[in-house]
Amino acid sequence: MPDIPVGSQIFDLVFHPTHSTVYTGLLNGKVKAFRYDEQGQHEESFVLRPSKRSCRCLDTSEDGSHLWATGKAKAIFTIDTATGTIIETRKNAHDSPVNRIKRLMPQMLGTGDDDGVIKLWDPRKSNPIRGYTHHYDFISDFLWLDDKKQLITTSGDGTLSVIDVRGKKPEPVAQSEDQEDELLSIVAIRSGSKVVVGTQTGILSVFNRSRGWGDCVDRVPGHPQSIDALCTLPSSYPSSHSTILTGSSDGLLRAVQLFPTKLLGVVADHGSFPIERIAVDLGGEGRWVGSAGHDDTLKMTDLRAIFEDEEGEEAVDESEIVQASDIDPQEPDGAVVETQAHPEGTAAVIEASDSDEDVQDSHSPREKKRKSKSSKNALAVRSKKARNQIDADPSFFQGL
Repeated sequence: MPDIPVGSQIFDLVFHPTHSTVYTGLLNGKVKAFRYDEQGQHEESFVLRPSKRSCRCLDTSEDGSHLWATGKAKAIFTIDTATGTIIETRKNAHDSPVNRIKRLMPQMLGTGDDDGVIKLWDPRKSNPIRGYTHHYDFISDFLWLDDKKQLITTSGDGTLSVIDVRGKKPEPVAQSEDQEDELLSIVAIRSGSKVVVGTQTGILSVFNRSRGWGDCVDRVPGHPQSIDALCTLPSSYPSSHSTILTGSSDGLLRAVQLFPTKLLGVVADHGSFPIERIAVDLGGEGRWVGSAGHDDTLKMTDLRAIFEDEEGEEAVDESEIVQASDIDPQEPDGAVVETQAHPEGTAAVIEASDSDEDVQDSHSPREKKRKSKSSKNALAVRSKKARNQIDADPSFFQGL
């Protein structure tokens, strides 16, 4: 599909859950909607400007009839997607600019702001249900675990927290140790049994729910810059249980397989512009993945062309996928495994890049630089107790 020009930097994008419509929140405060078809043709559906300040985040209701938009104006706007008009405004919803919003249940929303404050809302009521203040830096992303009715939050303060929305106490049921890195994005894999977190230094941290949320159990370096966005593949693909899409500050949208670790390929290229958001249409089960950076355009990439290539050059090799039962159950609790792979055979230097080029809204994480620990064999897996050593695939991230 040709790139969709929007006229301003895109902060967030979300798809209608059942229709072929994509909504974008822009730096200039506008919300733009576009309809598209299977042939890649698109047209503008509606444009409105709830605020002159940037629209940082969007989400839709379960049936797609309503669109919630919020951002630097600190207000939550409810938009009728059929008419493209604002039907409700919650002013001063937060004391600081709102960075993330997510629909948790049909009658519950979650919002997080630049100061780390999280609030739960009932769309039918004007006041929040409750608020949480255990984070002290910006809320970067949300993950909803429907089986436990838990909201997982990541923050720039370097911690991950777990909120049980059914509880009455304004505190989380669990919070991780300081990961010494800004946590920027989060996604669940393997039917929700594992959670992958993208960081400022380009490391993918893997948490195992069965072992608690205190610390990650695996760390996968390789991305040269920060991992600002994560997304899962549609369940129709054989590798969807362990393959994710990663959006990085180097402008590349990659398909990365975990367990074993392997770069499957580059899905989209935004040039030198950092990728802020990625999403798959039709509730994550469609054929189009949308990606947005700082280049004022929305890229729509056909996943079928990437994962169902006729010659099989880029198709996922099912024989290389490790099932959950193949993982060593004797691995010690809390062991942190680093899989370091580099085409030159040396330890990679991972640098973070400031992904916000616009001085009007500097909500992006601060720049940090870190160097991975050197090792004689950079293609080996290391653990704290020197157990379970294996060889990683040397082709991992070979295209970097």
